[in-house]
Amino acid sequence: MRHSKLMPEVNAGSMADIAFLLLIFFLVTATISSDEGISRVMPEACPPGIDCTNPVNERNILRIVINNDDEIMVEDNIVSIEALKDLTKNFIDNNGDGSCSYCAGEQSLDASNNPKAAVVSLQNGPQTSYKQFVAVQNELTKAYYELRNTYSENILKKPSGNLSNEEIKKVREAYPFTLIEAETK
Repeated sequence: MRHSKLMPEVNAGSMADIAFLLLIFFLVTATISSDEGISRVMPEACPPGIDCTNPVNERNILRIVINNDDEIMVEDNIVSIEALKDLTKNFIDNNGDGSCSYCAGEQSLDASNNPKAAVVSLQNGPQTSYKQFVAVQNELTKAYYELRNTYSENILKKPSGNLSNEEIKKVREAYPFTLIEAETK
């Protein structure tokens, strides 16, 4: 018996097609994580030659600081993340006298003159964790969402999901989300 010195060959012509199909399969089925940021609209630039500064009364500023240890301080008092939403709502939603629709007589902060004048100042330390910063932002957003939703139901007599564009604009004008962010040194 005679052995051939030829090696059997494998047809590799379809290997490229198979690799391409596997690549397409993994691209289609893989979930690509997309980090979403905090949705904010930046203010428009001030036109040249116009003074765009708007002085704010100290009473209308709610100062929130997140220190390097991720502690939240509201007006120099350490508060929990769970209390932040209600403190913010209490500060914003009033008639200039501290009264509000949900406070039930509680008033832990001096309140702003009215919701349109209220400004939230958020400062964070250089070592503040991103997780805590986002958690605070979420609580502030919840506070405004709840205030706007209450306004929509009580004043406009509609749930917030059924508002027209003009009504949405009216709600946002009643409770403008004015937030100043800065990093502490």
